[in-house]
Amino acid sequence: MASQKGSYHRWWFASSAALAFVVLAACSNTPENQVSATPASAEDVIAGLQIVDCLLPGQLRKLGNMSYMSPRRPVKTTAADCRIRGGEYVSYDRADYKTALKVWLPSAEQGDAEAQLAVGEIFEKGLGTDPNYEVAVFWYQKAADQGNKSALFNLGTLYEQGLGVEKDRLQAINYYRQAWGMPEDSLIYQETAQREQQGLRAELANQLKAKDQQLALLDRQMVSLKKQLSSAKAQTAAADSPATELATLQQLLKSVHDDRASVERKLSTIPKLRTPALSMPASTPIAGDDGIKVGDMDFGRYYALVIGNRDYTVLEDLETPLNDAKEIGDILEKQYGFQVQLLLNSDRLTVMQAINELHSVLTENDNLLIYYAGHGSMVNIGERDTGYWLPINADPPPNDAFWVSNEFVSNHLGRLQAKRILVIADSCYGGLLSSAPGQLFLGQGRESDNPEYIKYKLPRRSRLLMSSGGDKPVIDEGGDGHSVFARELINTLRSNTGVLTAPDLYAQIREPVKRQAGLNNFVQEPVYKIIKGAGHEVGDFFFVPKTKVN
Repeated sequence: MASQKGSYHRWWFASSAALAFVVLAACSNTPENQVSATPASAEDVIAGLQIVDCLLPGQLRKLGNMSYMSPRRPVKTTAADCRIRGGEYVSYDRADYKTALKVWLPSAEQGDAEAQLAVGEIFEKGLGTDPNYEVAVFWYQKAADQGNKSALFNLGTLYEQGLGVEKDRLQAINYYRQAWGMPEDSLIYQETAQREQQGLRAELANQLKAKDQQLALLDRQMVSLKKQLSSAKAQTAAADSPATELATLQQLLKSVHDDRASVERKLSTIPKLRTPALSMPASTPIAGDDGIKVGDMDFGRYYALVIGNRDYTVLEDLETPLNDAKEIGDILEKQYGFQVQLLLNSDRLTVMQAINELHSVLTENDNLLIYYAGHGSMVNIGERDTGYWLPINADPPPNDAFWVSNEFVSNHLGRLQAKRILVIADSCYGGLLSSAPGQLFLGQGRESDNPEYIKYKLPRRSRLLMSSGGDKPVIDEGGDGHSVFARELINTLRSNTGVLTAPDLYAQIREPVKRQAGLNNFVQEPVYKIIKGAGHEVGDFFFVPKTKVN
């Protein structure tokens, strides 16, 4: 087994937690002929930590004097838990989507909305084959018609990207609104819709400008053609061409009018935006055993799992992950009241066990932040790319036997009870942790001063990702002993004095990271998005500087 170098573990957890996660930036490039080994016992433990499609046995029930066996019930849980409960599952190998469908499809066909959602996710992910988005839409729509929130959200992401359906961002935000129980007169919905309105209007204006130029040209051609047609010398063959061009002109005119009418119909469904109040109450944050409060707003307790991997057994060592992890952990603990578990130079089993153990620690009003700094990699599977975190005992690509998959992380995030979870990933390909698009409903970087925004978001679940570089490599240095991304994150968190939302944090670091990376001759742009399939419900993540209770 690969030895752990400089491993250091510190638990600050009490009884509930909130997760914020950061992954460090670096790529693996060690020769492929070097290998490491993990004992079978460790692999058995790791196999039991995987989230699987489990088919539980029926239960013997009584109704009066009659006994009967209830139907078998599909659930998502760990392989170990499935075994304990007497369930049936396929050993963790998602290479064949048919094995997953065998668990969920019978219940889906009988009308169970959760099963229909699961079937939709199977077809969207592909599970070893190319995704089938059209079939995914079919099953999501069936579940959505029964009010399933996750299905409504997944439909929104497909409409936003134009996968399996015609791209329609206004339809997407309407599905998001329904998924999160947001009324149509909500300020947040109105603001997002108006932003999309403006984009559509600009797009339509460009289309109309192009059409007007075409029409002006065709108008001149029409005048010329009419002269030809009125000429007594015009021949029949010559008359066919002007007639065809006139028909084309009529089609273009109809297309312009249809486009305008379609957009106007969409825009007419969006209510007018109200003017928001943009000042937070002057309450002092109070930190106690039951969490942090600001006035009448209860932010709950804060937990962090901070991971820094620098000294690799086989892969090339990195420079900054330990510095980044230690300083960020220190800031979170001392300035923001997080209970911090710090993992330095950890192997695969340690990282996976730490994530799994959060399930027994966190409760429903907790906040969790996971920060990971270390090597990252990706594997192309059909039409999609899958990301991985590389622990210190990882082998180089393509040997992914000891890597930690993004699917493992996101599956466990969906299982945790914590209300608000933020993953901050500073690693190569860290943005692949989420397949969700863009930033619809995620805010525009000015929400920290808006009490209506905070009060609306606070009671709702969030599963969010902030990555240092999306689906591309990122720079490991360039920040005076830290990565470029970690340096801006540290500076922003240290200088903050009030409630800071995740969109505001992202807005403050995005351009400085791009600029500083450019000074180091590197192209890098952070991303911020929802972690799809992990139970996000339009919530946010809040950093609240603490004041100790005497």
